[in-house]
Amino acid sequence: MRRRVDWLWFVVIGLIAGFMSGLFGVGGGILIVPLLITLAGFGQKRAAGTSLAAIVPTSLAGVITYAIHGDLALIAAAVLAVGSIIGAQIGSLLLHRLPKNVVQWAFIVFVLIIVVSLFFVVPSREADIHLGALSIIGLLVLGLAVGILSGILGIGGGAVIVPMLILLFGASDLVAKGTSLAVMIPTAISGTIGNSRRRNVDIPAALTIGLCACLTTSLGALVAVAIDPMLGNILFAVFLLIIAIQLSVKAIRSR
Repeated sequence: MRRRVDWLWFVVIGLIAGFMSGLFGVGGGILIVPLLITLAGFGQKRAAGTSLAAIVPTSLAGVITYAIHGDLALIAAAVLAVGSIIGAQIGSLLLHRLPKNVVQWAFIVFVLIIVVSLFFVVPSREADIHLGALSIIGLLVLGLAVGILSGILGIGGGAVIVPMLILLFGASDLVAKGTSLAVMIPTAISGTIGNSRRRNVDIPAALTIGLCACLTTSLGALVAVAIDPMLGNILFAVFLLIIAIQLSVKAIRSR
């Protein structure tokens, strides 16, 4: 029988992850997974599966908020989602063929480069993603890369999609975040179906976390709209730096 303290942790985790998801345009799994392991005693696989299920309502709440403000590139999100779903399958095939430690360190270096770049780019709030043949191909390639990384490292795509849409596709920080959250929805649904079949999802916990996250996701998105674009970049760079540190610790421990 589950303890009351466990349900309390699920509520706290949901509220924190929801705010971060809305503020940065990420699914929130980078926070949910370690918190479930540390605070609720989940195993790695069950924590990852539960987190992915919780991301569905969380991302949906964020997408609605960004869409209301006109900060959503739906076609770009659809192209990214197609690439991501295909890439995830490729990543799962490469999981046991590529040295994971090498991929981890390469991604960490990549994240650090993004962190530095974000300090030199101030996205215009009026900017959008202009779709053409080359940009659609680029979005598909980006989606594939995100899916492959997700399949190999188990990371969410928002940490890559948001800065790449800003740096390579000229999107505003808000459009990048809204579009990133839209990509999360089909990806998370697809992954949750697979995880449910393998019984790696705690449905009551996922629902509690996801519904609580919905209470703060819109607040995070509204804060993102209210703050200065450069401040938004700096906060996102700090967030990426924390991810890089977390991945570095994992890479060192897995040696």
